[in-house]
Amino acid sequence: MGDRRNVADRYRYWSVEAIVADLDARRHDFVVAIENWQHDANIGTVVRTANAFLAKEVLIIGRKRWNRRGAMVTDRYQHVRHLASVPEVAEYAAAGGYTVLAIDNTPGSAPLETAALPRRSLFLFGQEGPGLTDDARAVATATLSIAQFGSTRSINAGVAAGIAMHAWIRQHAVLG
Repeated sequence: MGDRRNVADRYRYWSVEAIVADLDARRHDFVVAIENWQHDANIGTVVRTANAFLAKEVLIIGRKRWNRRGAMVTDRYQHVRHLASVPEVAEYAAAGGYTVLAIDNTPGSAPLETAALPRRSLFLFGQEGPGLTDDARAVATATLSIAQFGSTRSINAGVAAGIAMHAWIRQHAVLG
């Protein structure tokens, strides 16, 4: 009968396969990757947001298990791939012609708000708390930070991913 839960009205009653096929024909040229060394609960939020912005794929680096609850069933429609290590991400990026951009608020990071993002971007996020590993920073072409003005040291990893994806959308997506 098709899916009726948490889908845009245009997809009501379509089969999951038909929805994925339609999305695949229009996906954007960016990928989101997140390190998952300690079963990060933010991955579900990243998957849901990647679906909303029509990311090509979400890569989960490290632990295969993640909390799907935050994805709100969008993992049915969003391509999610597991990669065991950061070197596999580097190989994936090279094979697909992606520029790896680390998103982290470390010293020396360039502001995301003024960065010209490549069309084929791979946004790389660390786990909530520890941030990116040294291996992840090493494979990135650049490290970009998100401007913050309050008292907290960092923002939630799922929120940061949404901000980075939206920055890409502002520069490259056809609106309307």
